[in-house]
Amino acid sequence: MSSSIDETSLPAGAATSGRSRRGADGAGRRPPARSTSGTTGLWQAVPWTLPALILIFGVVLFPAGYMIYNSTRKISVAGVDHGSVGLQNYVTVLSRPELPGILINTLVWVVVVVALTVVISLLLAQFLNKNFPGRQWVRMAILIPWAASVVMTTTVFVYGLDPYYGIINKFLVDIHVLSAPFGFTQQPLPAFLSSMCIAVFVSLPFTTYTILAGLAGIPGDMLEAAKMDGAGATRTYFGVVLPNLRNAIALASLINIINVFNSLPILKLMTGSIPGYKADTTTTYVFKLLQGEQRIDLSSALSVINFAIVLVIVALYLWIVKPMKDVK
Repeated sequence: MSSSIDETSLPAGAATSGRSRRGADGAGRRPPARSTSGTTGLWQAVPWTLPALILIFGVVLFPAGYMIYNSTRKISVAGVDHGSVGLQNYVTVLSRPELPGILINTLVWVVVVVALTVVISLLLAQFLNKNFPGRQWVRMAILIPWAASVVMTTTVFVYGLDPYYGIINKFLVDIHVLSAPFGFTQQPLPAFLSSMCIAVFVSLPFTTYTILAGLAGIPGDMLEAAKMDGAGATRTYFGVVLPNLRNAIALASLINIINVFNSLPILKLMTGSIPGYKADTTTTYVFKLLQGEQRIDLSSALSVINFAIVLVIVALYLWIVKPMKDVK
């Protein structure tokens, strides 16, 4: 039996409609006209986005491009451009004997400050998520280091740690932690460690509130189900709460890594008067090349290297942590 149906056996109307459908859908069909609504919508959006694009170009793209350009030039102390030197400035910076120690300082600075900030913020967020009298006032107090200027906060610590009239030094002597006032900002290692404490202090508000927002987003029925299954407080925290805080912790850690890596005011105020490079990171080293040695070309080359290091760190962090991975 033939699988096809003879059109003569169909009603006239059905046969006609079938032929018309084949004519419309067959090989002779014309491709639909390409819609221009997407292009039109893009051009219509230009007037609204143009101020932001100009701002991005003027504040971000142009300075970055000019910095890369300067990193390939030979610029005198007087600021005279003597022409291109290719990658020689990068070679000069990377071959400096103090750079390995500065890179180690930078690694320790970022890892210790970010790790301590996240751990302490987890504890603070868990505490602030509880109901207790005066919770709103405590939450507002946590914001003070964030609301204040980093320079102002650091200056308070600089004066407080002064060995002659610093209130922090006097307090440590009064409670017998120190036998005599100590010059925290006069030696590289104590100044570097003190700078870490200040960096953690000013980073806590943002990280704590980010994690606190993550805690507020955990479904209550999930915690209730863990309780019904017999899970204790510790098991519930590490098995339910902490996995659900993955995205919040990842976001806070990533932003802190970038901010701490590029932090200049704290180390500049705490260690700027100490000679040498034992308390420097790559960011403060850029400042010394620019202000101390007045080498715009070398500082530009190191700034480009800094930017590349940040990109690598962020890429590795996203690849290893996978912050957007679903919690199972």
